[in-house]
Amino acid sequence: MQWIELTDEEQLNRLKILSEKRNQVIFKHSTRCSVSSMALHRLEKETPPDDTDFYFLDLLRYRDLSDTIAADFEVYHESPQVLLISKGVCIYEESHSGIRMSELLEQIHRN
Repeated sequence: MQWIELTDEEQLNRLKILSEKRNQVIFKHSTRCSVSSMALHRLEKETPPDDTDFYFLDLLRYRDLSDTIAADFEVYHESPQVLLISKGVCIYEESHSGIRMSELLEQIHRN
């Protein structure tokens, strides 16, 4: 999987614009959490769709950005968490052991 590291609000704003034409996924990861590491491993062992960009947010380094994401997309902050962004809005979010590539793919195909 080719992750794009998400590090600042300018990049988040570009992600929103890109979501008008192409699905964007944000994975919020805590490097200190075993559940988060398990969710990351589950995502990385599957083949991601070619028509979707995958962003990786290190929650310990960019907590303020994570809070901005929660406010902008009107979701409760959780860790780990995955968000599917389409046309500027979050159309799917999941956390903890519910994070699975198969679920993301199902949501992407519905969109």
